Amino acid sequence: MNYLTYLEEYPVVVERNLEWGDMDAMGHVNNIIYFRLFENARIAYFQKVYINDRIKDAGIGPILKSTSCIYRVPLTFPDVVFTGAKVIKLDTDRFTMKYAVYSQKHQRIAAEGEGVVVLFNYWTQEKTPLSPDIIQAIKLLV
Repeated sequence: MNYLTYLEEYPVVVERNLEWGDMDAMGHVNNIIYFRLFENARIAYFQKVYINDRIKDAGIGPILKSTSCIYRVPLTFPDVVFTGAKVIKLDTDRFTMKYAVYSQKHQRIAAEGEGVVVLFNYWTQEKTPLSPDIIQAIKLLV
């Protein structure tokens, strides 16, 4: 089995080689790396639906409201991981993303996470509703 079997429901998958420097003193990948994996997949998702291109001139951008991670198996160097991202809930002013990190070494999901994203107007310092074209782009990718 390969990562596609585990991540087939994720429209965006990002590959990354783990590095020696990703590990902590306990000999496994530091928890912050998982959040970086989520972030890389989230940004790839944004690029695929052109979120930043659609709103940057208006001073609006996506911002992470909350995030979480469930660790399933410790990752260690060397390994290749594949992180999937998808939207699992879409509201008028936010969307919830789900992530899964597949370990090639362990041949299984090593971690799962979620993140809530809102659009933020940096000029007014307030959240802003999702535009209809962003909602449509997300729906098409789901």
